[in-house]
Amino acid sequence: MNDKFFTLPKTKQEAIINAGFHVFSQNSYKKSPMSEIADAAGISKSLLFHYFHNKRELYLFLWDRCMEITTKSLEENLSFVPEDLFEMMFKGLKIKADIMRQYPDLGAFVVKSYYEKDPDVCEDIQQLIAKYTNFNKIAFFTSLDSEQFIPGLDLQMMYQTMYWASEGYLWEKVQQGSLTADEMEADFIKIIDFWKKAYTKRGLT
Repeated sequence: MNDKFFTLPKTKQEAIINAGFHVFSQNSYKKSPMSEIADAAGISKSLLFHYFHNKRELYLFLWDRCMEITTKSLEENLSFVPEDLFEMMFKGLKIKADIMRQYPDLGAFVVKSYYEKDPDVCEDIQQLIAKYTNFNKIAFFTSLDSEQFIPGLDLQMMYQTMYWASEGYLWEKVQQGSLTADEMEADFIKIIDFWKKAYTKRGLT
């Protein structure tokens, strides 16, 4: 990657990043041409190749950028200390929805890349996903107060089923081409409220 990319005005950097998110979120890695990304960003293809030597470099940069944006926002705005788990999830949801309002195709890009099978990027992406998933898992269990849950609840299984449900929801929305910040936020408010009632002692009252 050419470091001159970071000397561009912030608006131009964001235009290229959002163009990459958009094109890669609409197609597979193989069927996402650099020319289309350049057009969406309002620059020439040769200039895009000046900043990123090839498509693989741009794709992995975008994935790193996703994780940087998300983890930075969560760390700055969400305290991972013991508190009501589901209230923390509501706060995290709002943060992620706000990120998607700034980068409308970021969520779909992440979901599509999760299932990407192209050998040029698949292994790298899976390693990055594992690293990010482990971070989320550690943050999740660090925040738990076991006293708030119904007696005998398998917390590992609770986490896994919530993860699978979230993954399934996002994949379905991406397949439908309808993953938007507002709809995701509204749906997950209902989902998290359901989990709170199903898994905590408050749900028994």
